[in-house]
Amino acid sequence: MKRNIPFYLHDLGQEEVDAVAAVLAGPILTTGDTVATFESLFAKFLGRKHALGVTSCTGALHMSLLSLGIGPGDEVITTPMTFIATSTAIMEAGATPVFVDVEPDTGNLDAARIEAAITPRTKAILPVHLYGLMCDMRKVRAVADAHGLNVVEDCAHCVEGERDGIKPGQLSDAACFSFYATKNLTCGEGGALVTDRSDLVDKLKLLRLHGMTKTAADRQREGYKHWDMVELGWKYNMDNIQAALLLPQMKRLGDKLLKREALAKLYTAKLEDIPGIRLPASRAATTHARHLFPVWVDGGIRDAVVAGLHDASIGVVVNYRPIHLLTYFSDTLRYRSGDFPIAESIGDATLSLPFFPTMAEADVVYVSEVLSRLVAELR
Repeated sequence: MKRNIPFYLHDLGQEEVDAVAAVLAGPILTTGDTVATFESLFAKFLGRKHALGVTSCTGALHMSLLSLGIGPGDEVITTPMTFIATSTAIMEAGATPVFVDVEPDTGNLDAARIEAAITPRTKAILPVHLYGLMCDMRKVRAVADAHGLNVVEDCAHCVEGERDGIKPGQLSDAACFSFYATKNLTCGEGGALVTDRSDLVDKLKLLRLHGMTKTAADRQREGYKHWDMVELGWKYNMDNIQAALLLPQMKRLGDKLLKREALAKLYTAKLEDIPGIRLPASRAATTHARHLFPVWVDGGIRDAVVAGLHDASIGVVVNYRPIHLLTYFSDTLRYRSGDFPIAESIGDATLSLPFFPTMAEADVVYVSEVLSRLVAELR
């Protein structure tokens, strides 16, 4: 019997409704005490000194680069196997993204390739923890230290991740997170950054809100006082409504991860021995955040498999086509097919299956059976 299985469903409920209602009953809907409460809990969860709530991971990445003085003429080493915002944030800061290829079994930035890409213009490394698996941050940090570089982490997929005893933000100057609609922790749109660098926090707060010295909450609390603009800032501040949606979810992060891990194990058991299907590897001593469940199918059939899943009413997306071959990047940065063959091979093979904590195990079995049949027919 044909089923309709969405790619993602959120699990927000009455706790979130009540939290938003409490904010709506108060005087401040924009950045205020609810945001501050979330920032404190988020920093504590990750073991970091500081957290700032913002409107997106893109904004967090942009702000982090600007706070580190990265701008025109500078280069930032990153990966082509990611969402476009990783590189557009670099370009919005005025710098140039420089890609290196990825690990063939994980899709993550290959730390062993970074050093060869460093030039006198290189100012930072921007690794992406793809699918929820952390990059080898010990190696990334070692290369950065050897060359005097900053490190900014794209943790859009990786709130709960850990590797070799290292959590996001522990070995970087800043780590940036997404709370987009499909993320493990979501408020529809939103993001955060964490840092242990107290010297950056005041500047980051200015960059988050137009470079102004007073927020609306400050003025409501203190009464009107003249404010100044001391930096060229941006409109990146999280509001209390977004923070209210996030706060109840913080208590459920561990339980939700266990549910996603159980679903991932079931998918793996059903798919790991199917000819024509590969599963991205994990690593030892790792907590995988399990944001997505991607599979890599034999080259040349991926688009047909996606179409077949769609026809079967199974939600599916592609994470990601290698971004150096997208029109804007190829036109602007002059990258061409063949420049990063591993990323290109993964980009031609990858698709992400339905995956969310409330997904029924029977639906995982069904999706696996449909996928296996399609691959067998198309090979």
